[in-house]
Amino acid sequence: MSDTDKPPLTKAPQMYVHYCEEEGCEEWGGWGNSPSPAVPTRWWCFEHFPPKSYAQETALRKKLNAAERDVR
Repeated sequence: MSDTDKPPLTKAPQMYVHYCEEEGCEEWGGWGNSPSPAVPTRWWCFEHFPPKSYAQETALRKKLNAAERDVR
């Protein structure tokens, strides 16, 4: 299919806004996961997204510790 075969865009694309599913968290849910196409996607912020590598966990701890020092 080429670009010339597509109909013209008649309305603006919709933006989907996902927030973290963790109770009490109001961060942007940029990390989604679904075990299959039949199951709706669940969304989390990076801090609450379940599976993380050791390097990701270490980077997150450093970021949180730095933010905590800045608040004091």
